[in-house]
Amino acid sequence: MTPDALLPHQAALQIDAAATGWILTSTALVLLMTLPGLALFYGGMVRRKNVIGAIAHSTGAFMVVTVLWFVVGYSLSFGTGPGAANAVVGGLDAAFLNGVRIDTAHSLAPALPEYLWIAYQLTFAIITPALIAGAFAERMKFSASLLFFALWHLIVYAPIAHQVWGGGWMGSQGVLDFAGGAVVHVNAGVAGLVCALVLGPRHGFGRDNLAPHNLAYTAIGAGLLLVGWMGFNAGSAWAADGIAAVAALNTILAAAAAALGWLAIEWIDHRRPTLLGMLSGLVGGLVGVTPAAGLVNPQGAMIIGLVSGIACYLGAVRLKQWLKYDDSLDAFGVHGVGGIVGALLTGLLADAAINGVAEGASLAKQALGLVAVAAWSAAGTGLILLICRFTTGLRVDKEQEIEGLDSALHGESIH
Repeated sequence: MTPDALLPHQAALQIDAAATGWILTSTALVLLMTLPGLALFYGGMVRRKNVIGAIAHSTGAFMVVTVLWFVVGYSLSFGTGPGAANAVVGGLDAAFLNGVRIDTAHSLAPALPEYLWIAYQLTFAIITPALIAGAFAERMKFSASLLFFALWHLIVYAPIAHQVWGGGWMGSQGVLDFAGGAVVHVNAGVAGLVCALVLGPRHGFGRDNLAPHNLAYTAIGAGLLLVGWMGFNAGSAWAADGIAAVAALNTILAAAAAALGWLAIEWIDHRRPTLLGMLSGLVGGLVGVTPAAGLVNPQGAMIIGLVSGIACYLGAVRLKQWLKYDDSLDAFGVHGVGGIVGALLTGLLADAAINGVAEGASLAKQALGLVAVAAWSAAGTGLILLICRFTTGLRVDKEQEIEGLDSALHGESIH
């Protein structure tokens, strides 16, 4: 292929077989995180009458985002926009994967076939809106959730992914996000908080027993998330190398440290340890280390994990009690808070001896990125919810909510 036949974002493929094999594996691992990982994690945390509804949200995000990624999402995220617009969002040159061939690569990863790069980045795009569903679980219309996922992918996810990873302004300003602390977790967490505030609390919130119906499902889901996160974090090295290796180790260390941190403060606070607390802390540690995984040494990963576990407990338990909002499954409390903590600590703990990209990292740059992501996510999510309200409607009615979404919306039951 001649250089003038390439799209602006492309490079001629110079394949690295080891890297390609690892990213093929990582793609499968990250896809596992949504289906069945997150689906079971969330499915176990809702009440029995809403299990199918919770799993349907993860399935819906997979369906909608995958099709949109092919149509235009990839091009908007990792294509090249015209002129100054490229600082904010990619263009339409690669819509419907136009110009993608067996011998092309993205210029960010010339050793990987572009088709593989597209598939790998798609898995990140899928899980991000699926995480948001934890905030509006048990009360949003399924039709509204599908429209929400579609608009959110185009208006919020694709521009932020481009701004941080795809050649946009945040990346050029030195904002570091190794595997999605800001693009995925802060983005989804802030959107979840906006959803929780706009939709209002579930019927019976603060009065009825809203406890999880099956923590075994949640434990299985958390285990699948932990395994899948190897592809999420170590895969973001885009190679089978030392950075991938340290990212894998850091991911495991941070998850364990955060689970211990959550457990310790919960034990002090409530006089007993809970399985849900350990699992939530584990996920909080995975979230916290995500922006830093391939940028910090193992000592830094342990610090990030411990701080994230404690911070996520405060976000998921104390903050909700103080402010009285109903973030059903703690999308903001775990993903928003954990992502913010991890991104900020990346600025303090990034180690150039681990990854040269860490040179010049700073708390100020990370804070700039977080403010920008949070503002874009909040504004975009608010607009999308407004559109949903006047088209599909947002909430099921009171009778359907009391009956349960499995029966009322899907005509199915878990047993």
